[in-house]
Amino acid sequence: MISQSRATRRVAVVVGSATLLVLAYAGPAAADIPLGWSHPPPVPVLRDLLVFIGIPILITGAIFAAIYLPGVVRGESVAPAGARTDDQWFGGRRATAELESSTAGREADETESARDTGGASGTW
Repeated sequence: MISQSRATRRVAVVVGSATLLVLAYAGPAAADIPLGWSHPPPVPVLRDLLVFIGIPILITGAIFAAIYLPGVVRGESVAPAGARTDDQWFGGRRATAELESSTAGREADETESARDTGGASGTW
């Protein structure tokens, strides 16, 4: 196990080394423009905002339109809840009263011979 003083010393060495490394590499970045180079005019802030914020918003809007507009044109519901269908089980089991009423109505329509023919109709 490492003692507290050795752990503190290791943390200090790592943090100090990282700080020196960053400062060593940041020095050349602060250099002045060499003598033979041109001096370009400063870029306006509005142009930067348009490039870094406007273009991503336009791309996001184009993707949004490409996904949602075809469905809206066809008249489909694009809401998160959408139109619910009765033949798909998304929300879990229905209430027991609904199950009993639906099977009772179906059994009243069936005859004894229809139940003996087989098939994939199951009852509870």
